Amino acid sequence: MIGAAVVLYKPDMRQTERLLHSAFKQFDVVSIIDNSPEVTKIDLEFDNIHYHHFSNNIGVAAAHNIGLRDLITVGCEFAMLLDQDSEINETFAFRLSSLLVASRQQNRPLIAVGPRIICSFSEKTIRPRIQREISRYEDLVCVTQIISSGMMIDLSKISYTGLKDESLFIDGVDHEWCWRARDRNFLVAIADKVEMVHRLGDSRSKFAGVTYKVGSPVRLYYQFRNILLLLRRGYVPNYWKVRNVCVLPIRFLANSLLQERRLERIKFMLCGIWDGLLGATGAYSDNWK
Repeated sequence: MIGAAVVLYKPDMRQTERLLHSAFKQFDVVSIIDNSPEVTKIDLEFDNIHYHHFSNNIGVAAAHNIGLRDLITVGCEFAMLLDQDSEINETFAFRLSSLLVASRQQNRPLIAVGPRIICSFSEKTIRPRIQREISRYEDLVCVTQIISSGMMIDLSKISYTGLKDESLFIDGVDHEWCWRARDRNFLVAIADKVEMVHRLGDSRSKFAGVTYKVGSPVRLYYQFRNILLLLRRGYVPNYWKVRNVCVLPIRFLANSLLQERRLERIKFMLCGIWDGLLGATGAYSDNWK
């Protein structure tokens, strides 16, 4: 069986129902983890659905873990993680699961595979400038990390890597898990011929030659804090550490000078830096009353 874990937070229902309609056709089980303040009313019928609502927002990592445990409990072989902002076609699950099955048969230690991401803002395929390919196997491009949405995981291997790190709450959760998996000698790959449209951030801005994602002010707390937390971990790639340390001052200036709600953004960034230096984890609301 193949299952999907879909995380919601104040979703655009037209887009979310399109995603769920496609998911219900492709997956044997769908686990929905809703972090919205109010229950999301889903006007779709599907027999094998698990719905969890957390009005206090437990974070992306904890939501993923609840969904993964659901799918493991019912006996799924593979699990796909999906965000509400993603769009998948009718063959998406089959094509990714086929690559995992083929890797099993060839005794390759592939634990997760994801699609090529098409940014919904630029309508262009995302190709990281710094992250380099590690190796290629036919239609698989082995890389350092992939994003969580569209990631399909071989659940037979997840006991060796563990679940997502809930202490990070949201930003960096997907990459940290991939780095941890690679540290345990597993492969993470992109399916070279499978694409998925996905929304990355709320908008885009450019400052000092650096293009960056613009999100809500509170996301800056997690972005700044989690960079400082992950710098301490030996399995986190050095190129990621160097890049983020160098870009952090630029992002601070850009969000302080160019974006709306500047004072609010400065507050969240400073709180994130403080908690990152102190090693505080979890939700912002747990650390700042």
